[in-house]
Parts: sequence; C-alpha cells; structure tokens
Amino acid sequence: MDEKELDELMVELSALLEGKDFRQLKDRLCDLNPADAAEFLETLPDKEMLMVFRTLHKDMGADVFSYLPAEAQEKLLTTMTDKEASAILDDMFVDDAVDALDELPANVVEKLLRFTTPETRRTINLFLHYPDDSAGSIMTTEFVRLKKEWTVDQAFQRIRQVGLDSEMVYTCYVTDANRNLEGVVTVRKLFLTSLDTLIGDVMETEVIYAHTTDDQVEVAQLISKYDFISLPVVDQENRLVGIVTVDDIIDVIQEENTEDFEKMAAMRPSQKVYLKTGVFEMARNRVPWLLILMVSATVTGRILGSFEESISLLPVLVTFIPMLMDTGGNSGAQSSTMIIRGMALGEIENRDVGKVLWKEIRVAMLCGLTLAAVNCLRLIIFNRGLSLLVIFVVCMSLVIAVMIAKTIGALLPIAAKKLGGDPAIMASPMITTIVDACTLFVYFNLARQILSF
Repeated sequence: MDEKELDELMVELSALLEGKDFRQLKDRLCDLNPADAAEFLETLPDKEMLMVFRTLHKDMGADVFSYLPAEAQEKLLTTMTDKEASAILDDMFVDDAVDALDELPANVVEKLLRFTTPETRRTINLFLHYPDDSAGSIMTTEFVRLKKEWTVDQAFQRIRQVGLDSEMVYTCYVTDANRNLEGVVTVRKLFLTSLDTLIGDVMETEVIYAHTTDDQVEVAQLISKYDFISLPVVDQENRLVGIVTVDDIIDVIQEENTEDFEKMAAMRPSQKVYLKTGVFEMARNRVPWLLILMVSATVTGRILGSFEESISLLPVLVTFIPMLMDTGGNSGAQSSTMIIRGMALGEIENRDVGKVLWKEIRVAMLCGLTLAAVNCLRLIIFNRGLSLLVIFVVCMSLVIAVMIAKTIGALLPIAAKKLGGDPAIMASPMITTIVDACTLFVYFNLARQILSF
C-alpha cells in the first residue's frame, strides 16, 4: 500500500469512527494488515484508541498490539482492565510481549503478570532476567522442534500441530531428549524428500547458533552474514531455548543505527521518535555534549591567543583559518564515518589498526596534495599580491591538516572501542574540535618558522 492509498484509508476509517459505525469499522480493520491497523490506532486519542482496539477480535488484537509503538502499548495496557491486558499478553508471541512489558514500570508488570497463564508468566519472567540487548532478550520460544528419529511424515504432522502458534515454521530445529541442539532442516527440504525418510538423514548438523548472553549486534551480524531468516539460541549447556527471527533483527539494526546517528551528532540517545519527543527532553539530550564541545573549543581560542603577536604582524594569515579548519574537520569526519560504519558491520576489528592507519595515511596524502594544488592555483590567480612564501605555508598546512585529521578520524573510534567505549562517540563533533586545535597549532608554528617573525 503506497502513501496515497494509506492516506485515503485513514480518512475512510476516521469517517467510520466519527459516524460511530463500529461494526463496519471492525470489519474494515480486520481486513487490513495489522501494521496498517496499528498505524490508524496510533493516531487516535487515548479513549478512542481503547474503544477501537476493543472491537478487534482476539487474534487480530494481539497482532495489532505488537505493531504499536511503546508509548501506545503502555497507554493501552494501563487503561484497559488487568484481565484484558493479560489476555493480550497471552496471545502475543513471547518476544513481543517482553518488549511491551520492558517499557512499563515494575509494579505494573507485576500486576499484569498475575492474570496471565502460569506458562506465559514463567516464560516472560525468564526473558526479563536476560541482560538488555542480549540474544536472550530478543529471542522467541515459539518455534518448531523435531526429533532426528522421526520420519518426514511425522515432521509434517508436528508442523501442522504447532505451526499456527509458532513465529517461524520455515526452519525447524532438531533436538535430543535433553533439548540439546543437533541439527536444522528447512520445510523446503522436507517437501523435496520422501515421507518415510528419517529427519536425521536430511538435517544439517553443522549449525550456526548464538548463546543467550551474546550481544544482539553480534546476532544481527551472523544473520546478515549467512542470510538466515532465523538463528537458534542456546544456553551455556548447548540446550536450545529459543530463536531470533529476522524481523526482530531489523528492529535491532534500526535501533542501533539510530543510536549511532545520535551519538555521532553529539546527542544522548533517545528511545522516542522525533515528533513525540518533548522539547525539554530533546534539549536535555543535546545540551551535555554541546557543553563538553564548547568547553573543549576553548583550547582553540588559547592557541589563537598565543599567536596574537604573529597575527598582528601578518593579519592576512587570519583569512585562511576558516578554510584550513573546515577542510581538516571535514577530512576527519570522512574517515571517522567510514571507520565507525566498518566497525558496526564487523568489517574492521581492533587488530586491523595497522592496516587502517596505513590506508588512511596514503588516502590523506593524495587528498591533501590535490587540495593543496588547487588551492595554490586559486591563490596565485585571485590573490596576485600575496607572497609565495605565504602561499607555501597555507598549502603545506593544508596537506598536514588533512593528514592529521584523517589519522585522528581513523584511530579515535578504534581506540574508543579498545577502551570499552562506543566508537560512534568519536564522530564529527569531537574529531572536529581536536582537529581544529591541531590545525591552528601546525599552521602558526609553520608560519613562524618559514616567514621568520
């Protein structure tokens, strides 16, 4: 459904709601994809959202609820009755239910879990105890489990029995009596195999899996590398406890990318979307880093102050400061962006620091010399009265500034990760501040030595 069709749909549903035609509204919503129905509910005031949500039948309601943003889920769970909320949690896939509860205060979660089934309560409590951002916290326990001594025909019977309540049926996992992971087999392979063949004869025994405590980013990298649609998750005793599906990994990638973008822009990460984040909260997320950068920028002022005499003797030097600082900052930002991206995708590790440094030095030399040559021609043509020594100082400073900037831009993210920090923090604003100070120091010292003043 394209944007125009979606807008027309929202107008139609709003008209049905205003006309209080709840029966047709219910039928229309139930015909929609749950994601589109959730988008309509999200636009409604709290009371109307609850009213419309109650018109949905049980299974549709659980699906729509899983697509709602955390704020809307919290509003619904806290405004509906405890039994209604618990029924929704019982019908949702466990990973989606855990995500919803994770946003609620502990006392509300405890209250809601009282009314869920013992099995749901036990599973959710288990998930809530896994570390944040771990494979265990995003996995689901609804999947198809097979035995290697079964025939393909028995496997199909099992898939029919549990498939409706499973989040993933295309890939099935083979375990022994102790739930130890032994193999994996796809439904496609089962369809192409005779019904009397044993599962143990067709399953893949070299299984790639994750542990419950593995970071969710590592899980995302595995699924991306091997083009999986799901990945088994085992505990420390190699027992299969769940799977991570590709739809959850897409959410992880989106969250991680958003967090990295915010850190790279010198902001504290926020869990809310832009238009739903309050002005004061947004300012609170931005001010700390701005203060840090503002204070650190005083170093640049001190360097300028220390060369005040040189500036007074040759004021023309000041006119080239913006160009040198901007070029250095942009050069550092280019390198840091590429390195941060490479580290996020697992393409660059700490051990690659030598290769990265050597490559960036060569790139910096080529970029610096090219920029210096163009700048030299520009100054000769448009600044005819300018001394050749001054032109040489400016161009030489430009080459050195680019080399310093690209070196710092490449090394700082790696150093941050080595020290246990987030590489994204060492992005443009931080690198620009450091590079500006280095550029000014090199520029004025070079001018003092060559121009002899």
